[in-house]
Amino acid sequence: MLSPCLIEAKEACFNGCFPGFPQSETAKSITTAASSRYEFENAMISSISPNSRFTNHESIPSLHESLTNFIASFPQFPLTDHADKIRQQHYYHLSSSDHVCLDYIGHGLFSYSQLSSSISIPSTSTTPPSNPNSNSDSNSLFFNVSYKSVSLNSQLQYGAPESDLETNIRRRIMSFMNVSEDEYTMVFTANQGSAFKIVAEAYPFQSHSNVLTVYDYENESVKSMIENCKKKRARIMSAEFVWPGMRIQGRKLQKKLESKRKSKSRRGLFVFPLQSRVTGARYSYSWMRIAEENGWHVLLDATSLGAKDMETLGLSILKPDFLICSFFKIFGENPSGFACLFVKRSSLSVLKDSSMATNTGIVKLVPAVKPSEVSEELSISEIEESEIGDSEMEFKGLDDADKLGLILISTRSRYLINWLINALMSLEHPYSENGHPPIKIYGPKIKFERGPAVAFNVFDWKGEKIDPELVQKLADRNNISLSYGFLRNIWVPDEEEEEREKMLMEGRSGLCVVTVALGFLTSFEDVYRLWSFVSCFLDADFVEKERWRYTALNQNIIEV
Repeated sequence: MLSPCLIEAKEACFNGCFPGFPQSETAKSITTAASSRYEFENAMISSISPNSRFTNHESIPSLHESLTNFIASFPQFPLTDHADKIRQQHYYHLSSSDHVCLDYIGHGLFSYSQLSSSISIPSTSTTPPSNPNSNSDSNSLFFNVSYKSVSLNSQLQYGAPESDLETNIRRRIMSFMNVSEDEYTMVFTANQGSAFKIVAEAYPFQSHSNVLTVYDYENESVKSMIENCKKKRARIMSAEFVWPGMRIQGRKLQKKLESKRKSKSRRGLFVFPLQSRVTGARYSYSWMRIAEENGWHVLLDATSLGAKDMETLGLSILKPDFLICSFFKIFGENPSGFACLFVKRSSLSVLKDSSMATNTGIVKLVPAVKPSEVSEELSISEIEESEIGDSEMEFKGLDDADKLGLILISTRSRYLINWLINALMSLEHPYSENGHPPIKIYGPKIKFERGPAVAFNVFDWKGEKIDPELVQKLADRNNISLSYGFLRNIWVPDEEEEEREKMLMEGRSGLCVVTVALGFLTSFEDVYRLWSFVSCFLDADFVEKERWRYTALNQNIIEV
């Protein structure tokens, strides 16, 4: 039987994320859902400890005390402990290596236990090898990637013989992404950037001249795509985001989407992520509907979606023309992998062939073979696949996510990301004369419906921002992997004039931030350790002490 929290989470997928569509819930159930959100947010604020304001990193509660307070506020959280069991059994390197991974976006295909068993490490072992990559072949145990010289249109129209390996991986991925083979065709690409570039080169901007993107941060893959679009004389537009919550400025976006022409067949490409991988801001599915109704082709960027998010109700109803997602081999160990580009079969006729659209990143997957297994004069493609056994390949990383399911994963991430934000905001500089907070959150703060990512900056007691790249480096030295990004397309209201002036003083059109992403294997201990690390900046001499210690260990000096 599902707990009330899990039932409410399921209802929220429709009521909170899918406005503008007929709803079967009564007004009473909608009121109950809103009340539950309110109760959740209030409970989250008090989930650390009574009167929780901390001015010293040594004063924050212990891991045990923090977890006890957390569970006292949310007794349903232990219902998600199956994720901890999977992590302990199949991803034990995350605990034994004392490494916190908060910089992964995408989906892991395999588990660490598969890697361990492939290099003769017993899967039942509770201790991973000291360095699995010491085996030079370990990075390519599952498959290798080989580039193909072919255009997207040619690949989709005429195709090429698939190996058993590619067929198995394609079918497993389409099943995981909840995408029908009857409705979509798929190609493998080298990475996310390649997938965007391929679409840009095949899309007919001569007749569909507009590109409209919805990103609150600088995305290098999208940036590269836009450069290709400009070469084809496409008109580039972007949504704007209201500072500091980074919500979409809806009226402006709707105006850009709606066509004033009688004919709506010449609009262009609407590039839309359902949530920001940097701030965690979530966007309504209705923007896809509005775009389709106004004659746009929709490219859904699913690379920032969490495991099983493709099974939400909205994506069961709305079918984008193009969809991009990315996969890596092993979470916390091997980020290499590939991306997938899905094209709706009914939209194939839109794409045009181009002599320039070759060698742009379409790839094939080939079985990985150790050098000792084949003589030098034989290439991999002369090898019989039956000898490699790829038909029996297991995708335990995807299987683990399937076992947990959408509701459990989304519920768990909702608890953890909101607790982390609450914990970060509980920090205060001691004896700060000007009252500047040590942490500023950009994007949604404590909110029931938000993505499992957060963007923030750290400030010293004088109110000066500490370089996000430096924060990342210091975190890395503490075995915590973070990212940093650049917020852009920001609309600053008049009452936030001071913030606009700061950005202009930095000579930037946006703001560089630290960013954290949670996955379905993230544990409470992971977010607690991040909080503990960030609290160290309450010590006014923390950065100098770290630089001295780094030098004392004969390491390279980190420039501040």
